[in-house]
Amino acid sequence: MQTKPENELNYGGQAVIEGVMMRGSKALAVAVRNPQGDIVVHSEPLNSRIYGGRMVKIPFVRGLTLLWDALGLGIKSLMFSADVAIDEEEENGTDPVDPVAANGEGETRPAGKILEADDVRGEPVLAGPVRWITVLFSLSASVGIFFLLPAFVAGLFESWLGISNALTNLIEGVIRLLLLIGYVSAISLMPDVKRLYGYHGAEHKTINAYEAGAKLIPNQVARFPIEHPRCGTAFLLTVVVISILIYSLFPPMGLALRLLSRLLLLPVIAGIAYEFIRFSARHQENAFIRLITRPNLALQRLTTREPDESMLEVAIVALERVLAYEHETIPLAETGDVTIPAQAG
Repeated sequence: MQTKPENELNYGGQAVIEGVMMRGSKALAVAVRNPQGDIVVHSEPLNSRIYGGRMVKIPFVRGLTLLWDALGLGIKSLMFSADVAIDEEEENGTDPVDPVAANGEGETRPAGKILEADDVRGEPVLAGPVRWITVLFSLSASVGIFFLLPAFVAGLFESWLGISNALTNLIEGVIRLLLLIGYVSAISLMPDVKRLYGYHGAEHKTINAYEAGAKLIPNQVARFPIEHPRCGTAFLLTVVVISILIYSLFPPMGLALRLLSRLLLLPVIAGIAYEFIRFSARHQENAFIRLITRPNLALQRLTTREPDESMLEVAIVALERVLAYEHETIPLAETGDVTIPAQAG
């Protein structure tokens, strides 16, 4: 069975407001389309103690470390994108520019320049305690809604109806799955989230194109799949499935103990899910692996949309910035708040 080289698994990211964050093993870059049609880029090195230290080589433990940091980086990237895509528009009193139409009739390349917005010389975006308080709040809310609430409701069913422990655990898992699907489906009805899902699709297509060795230009990247086996949506579904399997092994317990067990076992389940996603992504050539990961890819249809060319260009800029740093063609420490004269792309 063939496996992908380890360095092909370094790249991932997420959609942000009017943009994409891309992350490698040494750096991240956030590219955001501003209301004037330019692409504003923030890039910075990653914490070498997390991404290059011993912890990243320890199975199961590395998943928790990387997931915690990824959550912080994701929130930080969202805050940066909000500053660029929303605040600047309000301050300038301008309407958003159509990045494609601005080039004129018959032009297919998005307009605008690439604006460098790295803040490595100053205070990082959403730095210090504020960043981690935000992460802790987001994580606590997610755990409460998607883990404790299903356990609480299933426990009530068990006490009221006298059903078996196995059926109680199954009901808990079904509630958790319905909450996940219902949440991502409900927010997809919001216009802003539809655009966010479009950038999510652009992120996947760009990484798929890079891993296939294709040229990183919009019309080439557009041909690649909108799903990716290492997607965070796939991770969430894997967590739900693994939680059903693990909790089914537990004997009957009171409601308080049930809730406590869900909290204590969540890091274990997250670590297992991370390793499964990592393993399955490296073995997509295997027919059985493709079969069991098909639900993960199917669920991504709810959190992705076909991106337009301007979205693809933003994702490409973000990935190219990460690649440039990791291949040491640009030093992040020397970048500043300057305008790069070259046109985007």
